[in-house]
Amino acid sequence: MSNHEEDHGHSIASWTGVFTLLIASILLSIGIYFAIAWATWTGVVLVVVGIGAWVGLNAAGYGVQSPAEQKGTANHG
Repeated sequence: MSNHEEDHGHSIASWTGVFTLLIASILLSIGIYFAIAWATWTGVVLVVVGIGAWVGLNAAGYGVQSPAEQKGTANHG
């Protein structure tokens, strides 16, 4: 067996992004299907917020770290 372990995205950044985008897709689906303008536009805004939160939290260090970063041996050169 390999010593390689994958994290599969278990981080605050990924869970926040996925949850926000899930709510956005539900609102978009309901808004488009039933022609509810506020649900559609709220879904559109949440897509932008979800992607921004995912990228921002990842950049702030709340994302998945590589094995080298976890051991403190990352090359920052």
